[in-house]
Amino acid sequence: MAFRDVNARRHIGLQQLSSVALAGRTLLGPMKSCKFIVDESTNQSTLIGSAVRLIESLDLTSAAGQLLNETIQAQNKEFKTGLSTLFFLIGAWSNAVLECLQQNIPVSAIVSVMSEGLNSCCERVQCLQIPIHDVNKELCCSSVRPNTFKSKTCQLGHDSLLNPQVFLYFHKDISAPEEVIPISSCSYQEDDCNSNKWLVSPLAGFDSIDSLVKPVGDKSTSVISGSGVTTSSCNKLTHSRYFSTLGKSHFSSQQGNFQGYLSGHSVDPCECYGLGHLAMALSHGNQASVKLLQSIVVYQQERAECSGSSQFNIAEIVTCCLLGLPESYSCVSPGFVTLVSSEQAAVIKHFKDKPIRILLMDGDLTEQYRHLGFNRLCNVRTILEHPSLWEGRAGDLWLSSMLDILINFEVNLVLVKGNVCKNLMERCIANSILVIGFVTRNVLRAFGEVTSAQPVTYLTQLNASCVGSGVQVELWKACDGRAMDLGELVPVRIKVQGIPLLTAVLTTAVASKMQLIEDQFWTLVYRLHHALNDKNVFLGGGAVELLCLSHIQMLAEQPLQLANKNAVKEFHNPWLAASVTEYKSVVLQALASGWKQYLSVVMCNTAKAASELEACTTVDHHLKKAADCGSPSAYILKEFRRGGLLRGGSGPFADQREGLKVYDNVTAKTEAWRRALDLVLLVLQTDAEIITGPKRNQLLNSHMSSLRIMFSPLLFIYLN
Repeated sequence: MAFRDVNARRHIGLQQLSSVALAGRTLLGPMKSCKFIVDESTNQSTLIGSAVRLIESLDLTSAAGQLLNETIQAQNKEFKTGLSTLFFLIGAWSNAVLECLQQNIPVSAIVSVMSEGLNSCCERVQCLQIPIHDVNKELCCSSVRPNTFKSKTCQLGHDSLLNPQVFLYFHKDISAPEEVIPISSCSYQEDDCNSNKWLVSPLAGFDSIDSLVKPVGDKSTSVISGSGVTTSSCNKLTHSRYFSTLGKSHFSSQQGNFQGYLSGHSVDPCECYGLGHLAMALSHGNQASVKLLQSIVVYQQERAECSGSSQFNIAEIVTCCLLGLPESYSCVSPGFVTLVSSEQAAVIKHFKDKPIRILLMDGDLTEQYRHLGFNRLCNVRTILEHPSLWEGRAGDLWLSSMLDILINFEVNLVLVKGNVCKNLMERCIANSILVIGFVTRNVLRAFGEVTSAQPVTYLTQLNASCVGSGVQVELWKACDGRAMDLGELVPVRIKVQGIPLLTAVLTTAVASKMQLIEDQFWTLVYRLHHALNDKNVFLGGGAVELLCLSHIQMLAEQPLQLANKNAVKEFHNPWLAASVTEYKSVVLQALASGWKQYLSVVMCNTAKAASELEACTTVDHHLKKAADCGSPSAYILKEFRRGGLLRGGSGPFADQREGLKVYDNVTAKTEAWRRALDLVLLVLQTDAEIITGPKRNQLLNSHMSSLRIMFSPLLFIYLN
């Protein structure tokens, strides 16, 4: 029989997927074990903590590997999260399909039952969606507040390599009334009430109820946004390791030096305002990034109240990675912070007390650059594409003309989207003109909105209306008020009154860790972004996967007569319906094994189980209790709220109080499931066609044919 012929041969593609995905097991869960990737040619190593970085580091030459890479890149491009889940389930379901093939189950039955089972699970878990408004309310009312502040001196928390050390400095008794704690000293330039030219260090006010940045002697009260409650002072500065209620920050300004202070105010946690709790619940243990994000949320909500803009705008966030500073220097700085050469930084001293005129360029600043869609003349034959123009008269002429244009329009600062000609850069530096290349489109748009500058493609298009003004450029200063010189590269800060742009300055002294820190930050930012777009979140901590297992168990135990009747309705073919019904229970159990392995590995990675066997026993225990309850979703919701779901007594959070909640994105998670199964079934059918030949295609027809069209170029390579 054709099926036995298929199963007697090796399914190379599925085996390759299973082998590659095995490398990503340690990347699951909030306490993932990161990997060092070593470049053999340079002997340089990079610390990676996500599936997309792992895939980029592997040499995947096979067709199955290319399909795997394309699937993960698609998930990363759209969501920036759910990658480790996708990577793991691809391997788990590949193994599950191989086990089905060993039992001589037809390919058509595997494809049909698994697809229908996943669709049914995605519909079933919709009951575990929680509206964002309800999540914020619940988290505010159940904030965890362990009593950890008992020392009057400096507290220094040392974590592992993956968790930055956190400095908490208290100069006075924390229970004293009207207590203020100095956290930084930096130069401050007065702007309007909402321009906020300050540095927000997430580590300075770590886990305080209300972090206020105030000048020396400021006795103003704190207005908790959204509550209508005005508070003055409090008798205690409370601290929470997992949740911090970020109230509305009050920003004031004064000329000259600015001394920042952290003041703790006690307010009713239910009266807090903002997305700080939600960001923490979506962080999955990434505390360093969540403090940065909470600072951004406070700033954007403050601005939204005055301008009516969006409360969280991901387009107004950029990052700047500074290598060589301790991680405690990470902070959020309004404006645009970027790295320039020491020669470019020397130009900034000429900008002091001088109005700066800015130019925005939407392209490369090179002579060879042509915009997209440019049509060359048909009657011109190209002799040499890229000659060394600067060695000849023609190159000098172009450089001189471009420099004259900038000087004539009194341009001091040029932000370029793409590459900048090296020789033109040198001439601009000699004439005190700062040119910065590789600036993102969002940054150009932000400066264009507040300076009235209009982006141009070529310098020859420049006119007076295209040049903006009101910009300030300075050397970036850390939270201790010192300007940083990192050797060859110097961080500078470009600001302008009213600009909504925020730069998350990420610092570390470990070069191989820089990419990991940036990836973790953007993952958290996009989790919050997608949660707000979905307006709902899933219960986290394995709740959704556990409900899927319970639902699959119910479908697998469905009476045979009812299942056969439903199959005949669906396929309109008694023979195919009988085949599907016969193997339905086995295939569904194989599908469920992927989620069960997922939960087991996460529990082992987080030390909630000593072994996968113990983890599986815990999962089976919850499944039995959910079935006995009569309503699995009600049981799971109850266990989630009391904090006992897949928790165990040996976990790192076992000693914490009730209220530690974890949530997941809705669309990103379900799309990761669908992409994982789609890829596995695509490779399964492709392997089967290779083994049996094109004449057996009538046995393999299914709804997955659309996926073959999607991956047609790589599929052609696979089949040939």
